[in-house]
Amino acid sequence: MIDSKVSLLAYGRYASTGDDSERVSALAEHVRAVKAHIDELSSKDYSGLKGLRSLDFVFMFMPIEAAFVAAFKEDENLFAYGFEKRIIVVTPSTLLATLKTIENIWRYERQNRNAQAIVSRARALYDKLRLFVESMEKLGKQLDTVHGTYEEAMNRLVRGKGNVISQASRFPELGVSVKKELPRMVTDIAEIEGLPAPEEEISEN
Repeated sequence: MIDSKVSLLAYGRYASTGDDSERVSALAEHVRAVKAHIDELSSKDYSGLKGLRSLDFVFMFMPIEAAFVAAFKEDENLFAYGFEKRIIVVTPSTLLATLKTIENIWRYERQNRNAQAIVSRARALYDKLRLFVESMEKLGKQLDTVHGTYEEAMNRLVRGKGNVISQASRFPELGVSVKKELPRMVTDIAEIEGLPAPEEEISEN
C-alpha cells in the first residue's frame, strides 16, 4: 500500500521563511509531522487486514524530495523509526525502484510456491507409482501361484497312464450317453501322455 497524505505545511514554512529561528522551529515541526504520520499509518495495521495479500510494509510517499531530505537529515533515526513500525518512506526518485524491488520479491515468491507445488505433486505421483508397482508385483506372484495350481490340476487330469481324461473319454465307447464330447485338444494330450513308455511295452510283452 502507498500513502501520500503526510502533511508538508511545516516544511512549507521552513522553505519560505528567512528567519533562522522560524526555520529551526518549522523544521522541528516538520520532523514531528513525519513521525506522527508514521505512527498513524502503523496504528492502522494495513498489512494485517483480512483478505489482503501484501508484504509487511506500507509505503509513505513524500512528493517533495527536499522535504524528505530535510526531515531525514534533521533526524537521522527517522528511517529506522519508520522501519520498526513497518513504514518505509519513499520519494519520487525512490518510488519506482522500490516498486520494482517489490515486484521481484513477488515473482520470487510465486516461483517458490510453484516449486513447492511441483515437489508436492511429484511426491504424491511417486507414492501412487510405488503403490501401483507393488500391486503389479503382488498380482504377478498371484498369477504365478494360479498358473502353478492350474498346471498341477491339469497334470492330474491328462498326464500319466490311466489318467482321468483318457479313462473318461472312453465312456461313450462303453455305451455311456454324453451330451458333448470332451475337448479334442485335452483328450489328445491325455492319450499321448497316457501311452506307455517303450520299455513298459517291452516288459508287458
